[in-house]
Amino acid sequence: MSVLTTFDPFFRDFDRLTRRGQGPRFMPADAFRRGDEFVVNFDLPGVDPASVEVTVDKNVLSVEAERRWSPEEGDRVVLSERPQGRYERKLYLSDNLNTDAIEASYEHGVLSLRIPVSEAAKPRKVQVIAGNGNEAIASN
Repeated sequence: MSVLTTFDPFFRDFDRLTRRGQGPRFMPADAFRRGDEFVVNFDLPGVDPASVEVTVDKNVLSVEAERRWSPEEGDRVVLSERPQGRYERKLYLSDNLNTDAIEASYEHGVLSLRIPVSEAAKPRKVQVIAGNGNEAIASN
């Protein structure tokens, strides 16, 4: 059972972006389950935390952020390779995650999202009743 599917517009728009000379704006991520929550970390170095937007629409999680840099008057730019502009990444979440309880934090250029696993998706023990229904069987 997959709890996450990714959609990255980078691949769809790669040719269009490179033809215009802008280069890709890639938002790398790691995702893993830790106990009863799902954690997703996005690398967003140099991004103003105020520009980060996280939204959930049904089971689609969208992360948008912006990185801008403008030389000051009198600066002589010798090298400018760091991508600027708007970043976007979409993840398709399974119904097994509680999207109403997502927590987000941003520290040291990393956006971390914690998404709890829904109660219905957590493993649980089922009591087994023996014979006439009056006696429960102990289980480990």
